[in-house]
Amino acid sequence: MKNRFLSKNASTPLATKLPTLITTLFSLLLIFATLFFGEHITNNFHDIWQLVTGSADRYQSIVVWQWRASRLFAALIIGAALGVSGAVFQSLVRNPLGSPDITGFNVGAFTGVLISIALFGNLYWLSVFSAILGGLFSALLVYLFAYRDGHSGFRLIIVGIAISATLTAFNQWLSLTVSLETAMTAALWSAGSLNGMTWSRILPAALLITVFLICAFLLNTRMKLLEMGDDTAAALGVSVNKSRLILMFVGVALTAVATAITGPIAFISLAAPQIARRLANNANVSLGSSALVGAILLLLADFIAQHGWENSTLPVGLVTISLGGIYLVYLITREGKL
Repeated sequence: MKNRFLSKNASTPLATKLPTLITTLFSLLLIFATLFFGEHITNNFHDIWQLVTGSADRYQSIVVWQWRASRLFAALIIGAALGVSGAVFQSLVRNPLGSPDITGFNVGAFTGVLISIALFGNLYWLSVFSAILGGLFSALLVYLFAYRDGHSGFRLIIVGIAISATLTAFNQWLSLTVSLETAMTAALWSAGSLNGMTWSRILPAALLITVFLICAFLLNTRMKLLEMGDDTAAALGVSVNKSRLILMFVGVALTAVATAITGPIAFISLAAPQIARRLANNANVSLGSSALVGAILLLLADFIAQHGWENSTLPVGLVTISLGGIYLVYLITREGKL
């Protein structure tokens, strides 16, 4: 009896670490496939070794380390930003449906970029700034309209859906009133894509995303206290409204910067925190796990977008929204049974 008890306890650490181990191995395999699988690379180990050691021919080195590596890094950093943003909002509203995809903050960021393109052309940093303003404006609208003697998570989601629908209609009207060239630029951007991602484009944005990620992790303790309820958080010395507004700003900023770089990418913010929570078998939403799962999900979706259809590369946003639609139906069905 004692030996059996000890044997059961001895297996517990392995069972706890197994999901992390599997996730890590899958991530490494996916990174390897993203870099070395596909056209322009012969895919034999000799050539791959030459690429790793820097002795490959110049063309293959450019393909792998300039084009594919920059796209891989963009998928990882943007996926992490979206995963953390989703975790922040799901924690604030205490509901798995409370992500920027559902509450319309990414649509608000899209509105900001669309107005910027219509008025000033496709200027990169102006688009980033406009996306943040648009996301904050939509968040402010949701926050104001949902307030009624405090904030209910369900009410925030419903108001967010309504604001999202209104902004979507405005975006469509604006697309019809601008010039054809501007409308085509906005349409291509709105699909959500990592095509044409370069180091010079992603590195400045990655620095900005890193700053907001650090802010999110510094606010993690406040976020955990807010999950316990406003009264409990206030009793423990947390300024509830101030903390919520700061967390909302950080979450919106992460979504907005990601949206400004790639266009709106759905599903990642919605699914990453919940998948991370189930992998960790934890009732709370973890920022670190959400960032990791978000990065893996976007990298996997981009790999499917590049290699899932012969002789064609789809925008990654089309892949994520297809998967996200299936996941959203499952999530709504599951929440309705609770």
